[in-house]
Amino acid sequence: MESIKSIYRIGNGPSSSHTMGPRKASLMFLERRSDAHKYRVTLYGSLAATGEGHLTDVAIITVFKDAGKKVELVWKPDVFLPRHPNAMLFEALNEVNETIESWTAYSIGGGAIVDETSEAEKGDERYPFKDMHNLLAYCNSNGLTMWEVVKKYDEKDVMDYLGHVWEIMQDAIHRGLENEGVLPGSLKLPRKAARLFVKANAYKGTLQKRAILFAYTLAVSEENAAGGLIVTAPTCGSCGVLPGVLYYLKTQHNFTDHKILRALATAGLIGTIVKQNASISGAEVGCQGEIGTACAMASAATTQLFGGTIFQIEYSAEMGLEHHLGLTCDPVGGLVQIPCIERNAFAAARALNHNAYAILGDGRHRISFDKVVETMKKTGHDLPKIYRETSEGGLARYSGLADDF
Repeated sequence: MESIKSIYRIGNGPSSSHTMGPRKASLMFLERRSDAHKYRVTLYGSLAATGEGHLTDVAIITVFKDAGKKVELVWKPDVFLPRHPNAMLFEALNEVNETIESWTAYSIGGGAIVDETSEAEKGDERYPFKDMHNLLAYCNSNGLTMWEVVKKYDEKDVMDYLGHVWEIMQDAIHRGLENEGVLPGSLKLPRKAARLFVKANAYKGTLQKRAILFAYTLAVSEENAAGGLIVTAPTCGSCGVLPGVLYYLKTQHNFTDHKILRALATAGLIGTIVKQNASISGAEVGCQGEIGTACAMASAATTQLFGGTIFQIEYSAEMGLEHHLGLTCDPVGGLVQIPCIERNAFAAARALNHNAYAILGDGRHRISFDKVVETMKKTGHDLPKIYRETSEGGLARYSGLADDF
């Protein structure tokens, strides 16, 4: 299993697969063929279907424009290449418009890129296990917690990296609580985080706490939708869940940043296991792979902070993913706004519930985390493609504009 750094990628929204991935692929191709007269990029499948709403064109054009190069974009939303729904064909062209080199790349989620010859855009294998079962067995036999396993096996600077990740996450919350107005795009969707945070002061008890949690989570998701700097956790579309929960626990339960970083380490392991054995790409398995994984990560992190055993942490993560099984990816207008932003808020609330449920028990349950990961992968592949980030099915069939006032 690779470093958990691959789960926490720092970049600008609104989409890890549709914005961050294509931008990275453009930089990679430009580096290998910087001598071309001009370039052509063909976008296929889900990448083409919702690319305009996700600013895919802006990401690609900006890379070539900054290098002083011309690029032509071709959109083919009805053509799906076999390997992955998010496919791109890069072509380097000479003065007479002949192709001198081509490269097919796939944006597989979380900002990662693969091509026809690579298994995955991976660094070195860091861990001696690939699933939750073997992770639990290792922790149990060695008396270790999950975050200690990360510290032992991951890159030497991983905790420093998580410190930077946590700073970016908190900055996104602070910006999101200050920024107001309408999000970019055809939906003209108003921001809500700032208003929710102000309204929270008028409430007491549970309602106040829930309003604060929603505000923190929405703050990050709205910053992502506006193209702000965020951290994938595990994707841009699901980036609000984990920071919203962790910042809530910091401000409402006085957990220190030191303990938060340990929780981030555990959450990173959860996300990496899902990515290793299934997918975090909405175009490949639906939103269950994005929001479901984010909820599992936040659930596990919360249970660790409240003193849960490794078995209670596993159970909490299992519930986070299990109860999002079958969730479709159906962005209205191809934008990471409706229903994506609200899904982040509700997943954050559910993460706190999963912690409570797991802590009340002893960690024993019937369906393991690994079985749910396997089920999620199969469920995602069984979903018709119209429910996997194509904007053809589900809520995406509607304009998102109010029918009445």
